[in-house]
Amino acid sequence: MLRAEPLLRIQLLVLASEAQDAALALARFGVFSPAPCREDLLAESPAAAYREAWLEAEARLSKLQGECGDTGPLDLPEDAEAPSLADLQELNQWLKLAWNDCLDCHENEARIEDVRSHLGALEDTLAKLEGLNVDLAHLLRPDSLLAVNIGSLPAAEMKRVTEALSMTGYLVSRFDQAGEQVYAVIAGPRARQGEVRGLLAQAGWRELPVPDELRTHPQAARAWLEAERIRLDTQSGAACQVRDGLRDQFGPRLHEARLRLALARPLAEAAQAGILGRGGLAALSGWAPRRQLDELRGTLDARLHGRYWLDTRDPSAGDAAEVPSLVRYPGWLKPFVPLVKSYGVPRYGEFDPALPFAITYLLLFGAMFGDIGHGAAILVLALAFARRLGRMAWVGVAAGAVSMLFGLFYGSVFGYEDIISPLWLSPLHDPIRVLTIAVAFGVGFIVFTLLANARNKWTAGHIAEALFDSSGLAGLAFYLGAVGVLASLVGVADVARPAGVLAGLGIAGVAAFKWHDTRAALGERMLITFIETLETAINLFSNTLSFMRVAAFSLNHVALALAVFTLAHGLDAAGHGITLVLGNIIIIVLEGGIVAIQALRLMYYEGFSRFFSGDGREFVPLRVEKA
Repeated sequence: MLRAEPLLRIQLLVLASEAQDAALALARFGVFSPAPCREDLLAESPAAAYREAWLEAEARLSKLQGECGDTGPLDLPEDAEAPSLADLQELNQWLKLAWNDCLDCHENEARIEDVRSHLGALEDTLAKLEGLNVDLAHLLRPDSLLAVNIGSLPAAEMKRVTEALSMTGYLVSRFDQAGEQVYAVIAGPRARQGEVRGLLAQAGWRELPVPDELRTHPQAARAWLEAERIRLDTQSGAACQVRDGLRDQFGPRLHEARLRLALARPLAEAAQAGILGRGGLAALSGWAPRRQLDELRGTLDARLHGRYWLDTRDPSAGDAAEVPSLVRYPGWLKPFVPLVKSYGVPRYGEFDPALPFAITYLLLFGAMFGDIGHGAAILVLALAFARRLGRMAWVGVAAGAVSMLFGLFYGSVFGYEDIISPLWLSPLHDPIRVLTIAVAFGVGFIVFTLLANARNKWTAGHIAEALFDSSGLAGLAFYLGAVGVLASLVGVADVARPAGVLAGLGIAGVAAFKWHDTRAALGERMLITFIETLETAINLFSNTLSFMRVAAFSLNHVALALAVFTLAHGLDAAGHGITLVLGNIIIIVLEGGIVAIQALRLMYYEGFSRFFSGDGREFVPLRVEKA
């Protein structure tokens, strides 16, 4: 079974001036996970200023790359040294000056774009006003005795508004139409402007604002716009030349800056976990695999040439919650790991459920969705979207393949059960057997989870819980005994007496443990012991019955196919074919999604919740940037 690698607590003491090189060496080592240093004698934080300078420089570099473009892939020389704090501060200052130059260029381009957008808005307005062959500056004079309104109203209102305004001495002149909106100039005595505005508002009048730039003859405004566009194009070309010049000027230095910041990253990230020091010394603390200790010493010797002190120790009981978990998974299993870690990360030393999860999840999915045709469709879809799904495509491929395998067992091809004979059984014709197998699988799965939990408790040093708790060996004894008694009652086996004794001993052990573990008055203690002991029996068997849904969904799959066939048989040839295609698509998408979720639910709530705390820490090593 997969298990976390044994780790050592590492404390590396180096000269403060070489802390960045030590962190870089640990990052090149590849499997050192930094952790807070707990040395009481070291009260200073020698890497805090380094991390602050790195964060500022990294932020400025990111902005500059956005303006100047990517500088290409990094190639970190093996003998490259990490920059010192002074080097980093100098680099940060240069990045600040470079960003200011780029910011001026960027703001100039932004101003040009704002003017271009404004000209575009003027262009839209002018396109509506070009039907007027009149100087708008004279027409819209504020000191004129005439009140002039330029705008639009619905075409259906045009006649009524014209007749109503003629009674007030106002004239209406239409000059354009766009769809159902008519553009018009309405002019008349300024003294009756208020009365006219009310009438226009009721008719749905929309005023067309005329900017100052267009208050001239439309032809003159058109010429001015063209001249402004030419001027902007000239300015934009000059701005592009400035930007290209900045890229040529800063490009090589930006690549160098990116290289130096990549070399500085390990110490900056380690400083986040906490690097302590005093005087001229600095201490880096963390975790590394025990089997690679000699390799770690060789890496440090090559970089620091003996100018370091390395202390190692095994994790203590007090470290249990802080030790990260490092598990190396084979390539075929890695796509299933995110599904496990979405529930939580195993603690250090805990049983890692990735392998049994992958096997059990696929078996549950195949059993509930067993069909050669539908499984093949899932497999093909997973392959078709492999680039978009990434590693998760392998989960779809595996699920489709297992569904096809169970389809052979059930003799089902796109819901048809008369094309091939079942190699094992047909859920439709033998539902009781399917139900029995589902419950038996649930029994085996719960036995496995109880054993895994007992193992985890034992490893963590909780011996009493591993032996006598409801989720330990005592609970397992009760469960196996009770299952044996039930099996005897239905005539499957004749083990009632020894099974009853085993169940009695198991539940007595659980009750004794609950009694001992409860700290309360006598009456309350008795009540708590009774309730928690009863809850043990109820939970175990309710969890077992949850696996009946495996049989239910395998029968549901057949029932959905029969429903599709029933609908199709009542239609003509074309309708029959369309119904079959659409029905199978619905089965694949809808039922396939539900089955995937139900299989995941069984794994999470009937499996992981019984033995998997999920509150561990993932092993996150220092890394050197490669891209």
